[in-house]
Amino acid sequence: MNDNAGSRIKPLSPRRAAVVSVLDIGSSKIACLIARLKPAEGELSLKRTHDAEVIGFGLTRSRGIKSGTVVDLDEAEKAIRIAVDQAERMADMTIGSVIVNISAGRLRSENFSASIDLGSSAVSSADIQRVLGAGCVNSIADGRMVIHSLPIGYSLDGHRGISDPCGMLGNELGVDMHVVTADDAPLCNLELAVNRCHLEVETVVATPYASGLSVIVDDEAELGVACIDFGGGTTSLSIFYEGQFIHAASVPVGGNHVTMDIARGLSTSLADAERLKARHGSALPSISDEKDILTIPPVGEDERDAPNAVPRSTLTRIIRPRIEETLEMAREMIDTSGFGEVVGKRVVLTGGASQLTGLAETARRVLGRNVRLGRPSSVGSLPEAVKGAAFATSVGLVVYPQVARIEQFRTRRPGRLLATGTDGYFARMGRWIRESF
Repeated sequence: MNDNAGSRIKPLSPRRAAVVSVLDIGSSKIACLIARLKPAEGELSLKRTHDAEVIGFGLTRSRGIKSGTVVDLDEAEKAIRIAVDQAERMADMTIGSVIVNISAGRLRSENFSASIDLGSSAVSSADIQRVLGAGCVNSIADGRMVIHSLPIGYSLDGHRGISDPCGMLGNELGVDMHVVTADDAPLCNLELAVNRCHLEVETVVATPYASGLSVIVDDEAELGVACIDFGGGTTSLSIFYEGQFIHAASVPVGGNHVTMDIARGLSTSLADAERLKARHGSALPSISDEKDILTIPPVGEDERDAPNAVPRSTLTRIIRPRIEETLEMAREMIDTSGFGEVVGKRVVLTGGASQLTGLAETARRVLGRNVRLGRPSSVGSLPEAVKGAAFATSVGLVVYPQVARIEQFRTRRPGRLLATGTDGYFARMGRWIRESF
């Protein structure tokens, strides 16, 4: 097995420029970014090596996607085509492959340890591949695929805390690994939707990992921090410690559920409910809520139907329980991760739904931790309209190729692969597994 046998993404040279294309497929929006990566002159955060400049951008309302899962291939294909076409026109170029995010498929984090005998020789890159392979094979389960396999730390002859053992001497090389897996069916359907747009999936990145890469700063990642991404259809969690991504989880509840609650509670359309949430919604009651009267357009197009008038307090009473419930789920994800003490009091909120008025204050109370709102950074020439928290995942996908070199080993289960007649990414990975193990 050669050093890059399992690599999903071509290693990015720290000294060479590159163009990267990413596709953020969410339940509320689909965004395509084309960015030019240039070697950085100074040192960047979280092991980044390049400065990124967005040269193409496309955005459209998500269709055919529910809670991060493809539920209508035709609709999803149309939306992807629109976003990609916009980005290609702006960048004046055609793209052939994209880096895609995944938030569905019941993301699960597991930690594994493995060791191999060195025979008193110096550690080579092949030895590192062998020990990573030994650790990752443990995580392959029926109906699941490996999204990330990250070495957290190495040990030599029982001495832990080694970040890079290459060239060091010892008898036994050990590794502690963080492996993120997901159900394979949502992954395959996601790739199928992308393939139907004549695009290849270059690699798949867990949404919480991408969001964390774009909004977490070095000190937070070193000390321990939780990043909670409030998306439209999912709320996802990533935990970083000692500069490493060590845990991921998600629940299929997000901002769209708040919108649905408003539409049902006030008998209005989803579009009007979304507008009410954005303009007047809050997770916290205020003194003026009873005095502020909102006009609620009724469902339907009959002009004879008079709009309803309700105090803003009614809207707040609908929003607040759902937000508290979602935050309680986030708190449970942190508590059950086993890394609650590592996180300490540090929590970063991001994602489109995090922009709701009063969310940060409510999160501080429900989570019992310090909370800050995270906005994506380290990407230049980003259109003003997409500099907010809603595009944390999009920007994180642009950052990912710079840290992908940390993931030195890939393995996926070849169980249910694309049956489309195309040589899909998962099919190629399946062949590699069969040939290598």
